[in-house]
Amino acid sequence: MPTPSKRTRFKIGPGALVTAAFIGPGTITTCTLAGAKFGYALLWGMVFSVTATIILQEMAARLGIISRNGLGEALRAHFTKPAAKIITAILVISAITLGNAAFQTGNLLGASMGLETLFGPETQASTGALSSPGTAAGTLSAAGTAAGTLSAAGTAAGSLTPAGPATIFNSGTLTLRFWVAITAAIAFLLLLAGSYKLMERVLIALVIIMSLTFLTTAIIVAPELPALLRGMFIPSIPKGAVLTLVGLIGTTVVPYNLFLHASAVQERWHSPSDLPAARWDISVSMILGGVISMAVIVTAAAAFAGTGTDIASGTDMARQLEPLAGRWARYIISIGLFAAGISSSITAPMAAAYATAGIMGWKRDLRSARFRMIWMFILLAGVLFAMLGFKPVEAILFAQVANGILLPVIAVYLLVVMNSRRIMGDNVNTLLSNILGGIVVLIATGLGIRSILHVIGII
Repeated sequence: MPTPSKRTRFKIGPGALVTAAFIGPGTITTCTLAGAKFGYALLWGMVFSVTATIILQEMAARLGIISRNGLGEALRAHFTKPAAKIITAILVISAITLGNAAFQTGNLLGASMGLETLFGPETQASTGALSSPGTAAGTLSAAGTAAGTLSAAGTAAGSLTPAGPATIFNSGTLTLRFWVAITAAIAFLLLLAGSYKLMERVLIALVIIMSLTFLTTAIIVAPELPALLRGMFIPSIPKGAVLTLVGLIGTTVVPYNLFLHASAVQERWHSPSDLPAARWDISVSMILGGVISMAVIVTAAAAFAGTGTDIASGTDMARQLEPLAGRWARYIISIGLFAAGISSSITAPMAAAYATAGIMGWKRDLRSARFRMIWMFILLAGVLFAMLGFKPVEAILFAQVANGILLPVIAVYLLVVMNSRRIMGDNVNTLLSNILGGIVVLIATGLGIRSILHVIGII
């Protein structure tokens, strides 16, 4: 790959926006759970996720630069037969709608958890628990349910159900619902205005501060290097870890980012000669995002692994930052969660609207009734699910798992478009690109199937 010029090298490009999109409440929560329950064992999952993101986002960027189309428009152009168009539209829109609605639930709950942590009492036993290592292996529940289950109140294996008011938090469900309503109202007003660049920059700056704190803390806790390297490069799936592993993939290789990136690169780059700069931008941005995610796993492992601690709130998550931030850790995590949650609460509905408009052939007008109808639906779905009383820590993980399962659908369609000479000309995928993309799809599909079988109790 040609090396970009020094001038291009240090410009922040669309790749940074993709990184900012996946460093949200889902990443912080899922990585914290991974480190707390399984130590360094799932670090390899982040290495795979970052590699997969680079592979797929490079394709999305190349698509946007060469074809001057987003992924939705490219799919519409590729499938010319009415039946194929209808099937594609149904599959892609369903995957994006379901995935983004799940993400939106996690975004709203993550931002609300940040506000609850900021304004609530200094110790909380609320919002969702990661059962201690002392309970049955692989349990993700509030009351030590059967191994590997995902539940909100000790329910049957594989279920995610609302908890009763007394179990959601000590102060009652109204507190969480109040913060969800506040967060949703802020997101609604920003989306309705259609102009929020200044606030977006402020929110990203706050997320960066939180990320730097995780990075610095990961260095301070001085992880054991051999164990760290084993976790990064020797794949293993501890008992009960498959859901968390799929969650790590789903929170990093975000399906809607493929649509966003293909559109965003068109504003920065315009010709095949810009491809090296785009690849550099993607690689650097994704690797930095991966390092931040791994830092969260490392700090969580140092703080919680083997201690039997339940991760039940933002206050609990803040403890992993105490080696550096001390009593300020609570404020850093709460403000960071809110900033990451509210920025993602804007991005997810907008991404769903862009993707749907592209594949349906609609004009991408932020103020059009159809465009607003889509993002309002995603926002409303997120609010409704967030208000049901799911425990936030568990609901956030579930959202990442759902997107990890849906990822292969979008990735396969991306591969189809990238092999179309009518759309890509001489810049179709090489054999190597297809092999790498195929490996990503196969691994993601295999883990997704395994997680489904795990949830329903077959394995």
